[in-house]
Amino acid sequence: MRNNTAEIVDIAAQRASNISRLKRFYSEMILIRTVEQTLLDLFSEGLLRGTVHTCLGQEASAAGVINALDKDRDIVCSNHRGHGHYLAYCADVEGLIAEVMGLPQGVCGGIGGSQHLHRKNFYSNGILGGMSPIATGFATAEKSKNSGAVTVVFHGDGAMAEGAIYESFNLAALWQLPILFAVESNKYAQSTRIESEIAGSFLGRAEAFGLTAAEVDGNDVLAVNDAATEIVSNIRTGKGPAMLVLDTYRMGPHSKGDDDRNPQEIESHRDNCPITRTRTQLDADWCDETKLAATAKVDAVVNTLKASRGRTD
Repeated sequence: MRNNTAEIVDIAAQRASNISRLKRFYSEMILIRTVEQTLLDLFSEGLLRGTVHTCLGQEASAAGVINALDKDRDIVCSNHRGHGHYLAYCADVEGLIAEVMGLPQGVCGGIGGSQHLHRKNFYSNGILGGMSPIATGFATAEKSKNSGAVTVVFHGDGAMAEGAIYESFNLAALWQLPILFAVESNKYAQSTRIESEIAGSFLGRAEAFGLTAAEVDGNDVLAVNDAATEIVSNIRTGKGPAMLVLDTYRMGPHSKGDDDRNPQEIESHRDNCPITRTRTQLDADWCDETKLAATAKVDAVVNTLKASRGRTD
């Protein structure tokens, strides 16, 4: 009887912990989704310059992986589709939106724009696969300092056609660097389907260089966080570099409106997107309130920024 009671208590405690994590991740993901949709709206209004690559449908990758890190010392290297990574890292809504609007209140003074963000240990760049060598350099420096810091670099399946990534794999494995290569496999390289671009498997490519490799459902935020937490812990304790493949789907266009996919294909993925899936595990009223709060927060930021440039609705 005592064993059964203890087991029931453990199950209840685990469920409560999972609900708490799901609420935290849902709050982050709905904020990311709200900001990304707002950026597309601002582009339609002519208030953004340049391009905007959103991560609609990929929010679990950002929330799950970033929350497995020690944000005070670990390093995040993001890519051209990095708004979600940035918000999961620091929740700086105003700094991000102002930056993409080209305003001085932006995190980089409005100079970097959508693809070039920097705050503390967060860095992004728009060159496809270009952050992998930089991240490998960061990891080399952190290992030489014995800091215990782990570097995470994000890229998509399209970037897996870039040679610089494999050079990074080689050095990371050769020098046993504290680095995690997070591959957000959203099934498209711009408009090219993954089946028309990638031969073999991602895991096989990583293993060929001696990297530990794992694959997880990238729309299951708890699974992403659990896998990333374990891998980051292993890397931090000296078990070498690793790759984590996150199977997901890009719900939005490649950039702004350039999307030639069949709308029915996109709709077929809607119920499997991370926000929809997470919502089914939480109280609907709480989710609605959380969404309203995120919308109010983002709207307030946008209205303030519009006013600062002498333009209001």
